[in-house]
Amino acid sequence: DKWETCDGRMEVVTPGQEIRSEAGFLRGHGTYVWKGKLIASVAGIVQRVNKLVSVVPLKSRYGGQVGDVVVGRVVEVGQKRWNLDIGAAQSAVLMLSSVNLPEGEHRRRTYEDQLNMRTLFVEGDLVSAEIHQFFQDGSISVHTRSSKYGKLQNGMLIEVPAYLIRRAKQHFQQLGELQVFLIIASNGYIWITHVLPPEAGEAGDMDELEKLGGGRPASEEDMKCLCRVRNSILALAKYHLEIFSTSILDTYESSLKLDIELSSMLDDDLSEKITESARARRDASLRTVVED
Repeated sequence: DKWETCDGRMEVVTPGQEIRSEAGFLRGHGTYVWKGKLIASVAGIVQRVNKLVSVVPLKSRYGGQVGDVVVGRVVEVGQKRWNLDIGAAQSAVLMLSSVNLPEGEHRRRTYEDQLNMRTLFVEGDLVSAEIHQFFQDGSISVHTRSSKYGKLQNGMLIEVPAYLIRRAKQHFQQLGELQVFLIIASNGYIWITHVLPPEAGEAGDMDELEKLGGGRPASEEDMKCLCRVRNSILALAKYHLEIFSTSILDTYESSLKLDIELSSMLDDDLSEKITESARARRDASLRTVVED
């Protein structure tokens, strides 16, 4: 089947399937030309950049693009750098020169800064960052220079396939009226927390959100809310549905309306019910393609 929609939604193709394209197209990865037609060589999602048409495999390591917001786990502290697992083929590199120093100092990094690297991040820490550039060997360089990036604490990490994440201008989001804040990272790592940082100001002003974490301890109700959001995300991933704030909130609210227990949300029959809204949205998009 082929799913094509507007606004960044997905067009899925299988090997050997013709990809609808305009005259003068450029062949990208995952495609080949046969008798003047563009054909998919892998099962995946069609990606179009101007006239360049590529197919991103459904199961693959995260490739990344400059400017992507990512969440990664520190796997090694090296010389002037941290190596992060972001789900890519190679570890991403966070250079000492690419982080904010304590108290926001702006100066050249010194040997003393190298000795104190473990006061910033150690193995196992979760870090939000932005892709800065690619090195010649294909590895990814990230930075945390903005105050909204940095170490993540007092929350929950969920891993889903990166292709399910809808690209958006804002990846730091409050979930509706809930006191739940998310980083829906482009690499498929989703961080959720109940904390509103004191520096964030108004709850709806996502541009002011800084490092998520710290603050008051989570109450029992906070944890139940976070777990319900977590299960909502996993239910969407179970049916290969796009994950963004609206689809998460719809699934969350459906589980409440149906009075489904937390422990039962991922049961086959119940998870199908709570994702009906997301599946209806996908099916409506598919019907639009067929009618066109």
